[in-house]
Amino acid sequence: MADGISKSLTGIEGFDDLTLGGLPSGRPSLVCGSAGCGKTLFASTFLINGARLYDEPGVFVTFEERPVDIVDNVASLGFDLQGLIAQERVLIEHIAIDPTEVAEVGDYDLEALFLRLEFAVDQIGAKRIVLDTIESLFSAFQNPAVLRAEIRRLFDWLKQKGLTAVITGERGDGTLTRQGLEEYVSDCVILLDHRVDNQISTRRLRIVKYRGTAHGTNEYPFLIDEEGFSVLPVSSLGLSHKVHEERISSGVPDLDAMLSGGGFYRGTSVLITGVAGSGKSSLACMMVDAACRRGEKALYLSFEESEAQTVRNMKSVGTDLGRWLSTGQLRYIGARPTFYSLEMHLAVMLREVARFKPDLVVLDPISAFTESGQIGEVQSMLLRIVDYLKSNGITGAFTHLAHGAQTETDAGLSSLMDAWILLLNREAHGEFNRELYLLKARGIAHSNQVREFVMSNDGIHLLPPYLGEGGALTGSARRAEEAKERRVESERRTEVARLQDQIEQRRRRALAQIEALKADLAVDEAELQRLTQAEASFRAQSERDVTEMARRRGFIGSADDTD
Repeated sequence: MADGISKSLTGIEGFDDLTLGGLPSGRPSLVCGSAGCGKTLFASTFLINGARLYDEPGVFVTFEERPVDIVDNVASLGFDLQGLIAQERVLIEHIAIDPTEVAEVGDYDLEALFLRLEFAVDQIGAKRIVLDTIESLFSAFQNPAVLRAEIRRLFDWLKQKGLTAVITGERGDGTLTRQGLEEYVSDCVILLDHRVDNQISTRRLRIVKYRGTAHGTNEYPFLIDEEGFSVLPVSSLGLSHKVHEERISSGVPDLDAMLSGGGFYRGTSVLITGVAGSGKSSLACMMVDAACRRGEKALYLSFEESEAQTVRNMKSVGTDLGRWLSTGQLRYIGARPTFYSLEMHLAVMLREVARFKPDLVVLDPISAFTESGQIGEVQSMLLRIVDYLKSNGITGAFTHLAHGAQTETDAGLSSLMDAWILLLNREAHGEFNRELYLLKARGIAHSNQVREFVMSNDGIHLLPPYLGEGGALTGSARRAEEAKERRVESERRTEVARLQDQIEQRRRRALAQIEALKADLAVDEAELQRLTQAEASFRAQSERDVTEMARRRGFIGSADDTD
């Protein structure tokens, strides 16, 4: 809440965020617009929420509708206005003004009205007041000078009483109101617009001015449904998103293996593009199943298939989403893109995300919106969704119908995504085969190889295709090429085995020859040793014989005699 200005919460979902705290306390706020845009409902919600949520009783002053009609109208939105009236928290003051019965005479003014309003305010100690609509009050004034004076006087009286006031007014021709003065004396001016474009109805809100405080200035879609009046601040939230280091599985282990470290970062926005029948929705559903298996919640927003059809189709790949629907972990919302305008779809989606608080959100497919509006409007809507999910740490999966091997989406969203998966159907040899390309994954080293995408009763698997000279082969062509490669490999192994056997036989023969030569050499060495020993014995014996002969002949003895 801004310094210097006190604000009163309206309790209207999203509006208090846009105004940074609600409407200015003790000051008049003007809510203007054409018929049927929701002015009375906005004012009623402001008054009822003040009484039941913020302990601020209020007076509803109506100049057109009867009190019973107002009670019935808000009852359809879940508000027990009659109960608040019984508790004296809300007072409805019906003031019927018939212009034919009123004439400006002399100093005609609204003094009697002020007395009546003051009595009603004091009766319940009101802090808030609604005047619906101001045109009926001033319809009797024909003199512009008197009219302007009384409008200023009314607004000054509301300020003096310290009432937080909401005044509704019909939009004029070229001005915000018919009188063209209320917007100048109001401290806050809110314009509600109900337009129809291409037969699609859209309600939008714009804060025209808000004195003394910052506020959102764009147009914002708002909803009027069974849950009341709600606005969502859907402007881009900037680039200050919180990043996560945690990895989460895609539900396909082979795809996780293509990412270094396994899986995507939490809070990642994953774009899944592909041609018709390539498996985009099935891959998104595998991410949903993986999230629910982790005990998380998932929100599936479908714009083509019903809940029952998706559950049935996923059973063909061994995935039962019905159990997650029954446990409440999965919420499935299906709607045709043409059912709402783009901004109404945006408001509904973001409101569901805010209320369900999922960990994973799937939009299937975003290409369905390209026929509902201009490309720029679609880009703006999707940008707001991506920003909202990122700012809340929610992982997003967006499917998109591609036309061939596109490197850009029709919605121009690929550059906003953290990861991009492309699925293609390739026709070869009379059959279609699916291929998966992981085009990018920010902050994660990943495989750049194509994978064959196979869906079967036991889930989704990614097979490495055969990378031949002519490119990657998949399906029967891959299997035929692999069979041919196996035959060539078998023949090669047989020939290698034959050559190895021949070499082994030659080696054995060579070893046998070596052993024979070694044996002959051993015999020769033994014979040589015997000859050497015999020769040595012969020489020794010869020497002994010579010595003995010499002794007998007396050579040795004669020598002794001489001495």
